[in-house]
Amino acid sequence: MSLDDFIAGLPKAELHVHHVGSASPRTVAELAARHAGDTSVPADPQRLAEYFTFTDFAHFIEVYLSVVDLVRTAEDVWTLTHEVARDLAGQNVRYAELTMTPYTSIVRGIAAEAYVEAIEDARRTAERDFGLTLRWCFDIPGESGLQAADVTLETALRLRPDGLVSFGLGGPEIGVPRPQFAPHFAQAIAAGLRSVPHAGESTGPETIWDALRYLGAERIGHGIAAVQDSRLLEHLAEHGIVLEVCPTSNVRTRSTPSLAEHPLPALVGAGVPVTINSDDPPMFGTTLNREYAVAAELLDLDESGVADLARAAVRASFADNAVQRAILDEIDRYAN
Repeated sequence: MSLDDFIAGLPKAELHVHHVGSASPRTVAELAARHAGDTSVPADPQRLAEYFTFTDFAHFIEVYLSVVDLVRTAEDVWTLTHEVARDLAGQNVRYAELTMTPYTSIVRGIAAEAYVEAIEDARRTAERDFGLTLRWCFDIPGESGLQAADVTLETALRLRPDGLVSFGLGGPEIGVPRPQFAPHFAQAIAAGLRSVPHAGESTGPETIWDALRYLGAERIGHGIAAVQDSRLLEHLAEHGIVLEVCPTSNVRTRSTPSLAEHPLPALVGAGVPVTINSDDPPMFGTTLNREYAVAAELLDLDESGVADLARAAVRASFADNAVQRAILDEIDRYAN
């Protein structure tokens, strides 16, 4: 069996993957066709590859938001969620924490209640159809400021869907100071949600320090800039704070110059715990399986090392003990 074949069959957990950013070309084209004449997004899956070519992180955000704008009804939300689950399950993902941004749907006219009902119904259907356990991270779109934070927190705490496990912060880092969201994270944590903000992707290590100091981060989305600060590397390693690393994404958004120069080996070498993730896979022309192959090459891993990456993701997840144990047992059976 080739390493690629081994990865394809390996049971996995995905911890850093965005709801809208996971829409396959098939799904994006379907949504674009539904809203033809009122969107810049091509309804042709072949043309989407060109559309998803980014000049920098700001351009990525611009394109990403144009796809967000295709999700206009609760039916669109359900379709997207169910199809994302189908694509994850097709890669032998057994558990996924999907980063959801309810604010961007709510401001487009979808009632918070309808949004939550759609994702919860899709979650239950996906578990029945695909054997995939889905959980949610409700994510503040940082570019939309404190209003977005208020709406995200209110939706999370008032409606509290059964699948909700964590609270996050995404969008651009430049010009979006982490400390302003400290009160929102404090309330989310007090209500039992886990803290998983993005930080240190397109900015330096100070953004990661801010996420730790002000947002109570338990895991960090991306965090690759930690490699620039030896004291931060020591802190992450000592406290077991996991970085959700997405190699191809970092190259496609120009956050790192190339895969050959990606800091993943340096992070692992410093003892920082990492998981491997896909972020916005169709937009970046990748899959979770592909990211495992990239990580295997960067870290010079064999099948045993790749299986350890899969175990690390399960252990770093917010899945309950029974779900973790079941997936870990399945990985052991597969790898041995």
